[in-house]
Amino acid sequence: MHVRDGMSSVVLTIGPEHTLRAAARLMSERHVGAAVVIDPDAGGPGILTERDVLTSVGAGQNLDIELVADHLTSDVVFAEPGWSLEEAAAAMVRGGFRHLIVVERGETMGILSVRDVVRCWTDDGAICPVPASAAVG
Repeated sequence: MHVRDGMSSVVLTIGPEHTLRAAARLMSERHVGAAVVIDPDAGGPGILTERDVLTSVGAGQNLDIELVADHLTSDVVFAEPGWSLEEAAAAMVRGGFRHLIVVERGETMGILSVRDVVRCWTDDGAICPVPASAAVG
């Protein structure tokens, strides 16, 4: 099974100027644990995860003031749709993260989470590809 089989092709995208509260609200509404951050001035997409928001909360920062630009991961590891799920899982374990942005020829194609991988690997009748549950924001 490949990344393309398990990834969600509908991705929540946000800008670096969003506040962390706005980003958290969008992620919560769409039931996703990560948002792809598109900054036209950056070299490529970044990612903001629920862990980034939680780290800010734990530090006592004000989510209404803190900007996504100051909390995102910009040195992202990207997956290709043709990678095996095993390759993607190994990259996540090596990097200590739970989401991969899926890119093909420089274009964001989707996002793959650990949950997506587990869903694909279970024998309880789970269906892959994963239904899109997020809307572009």
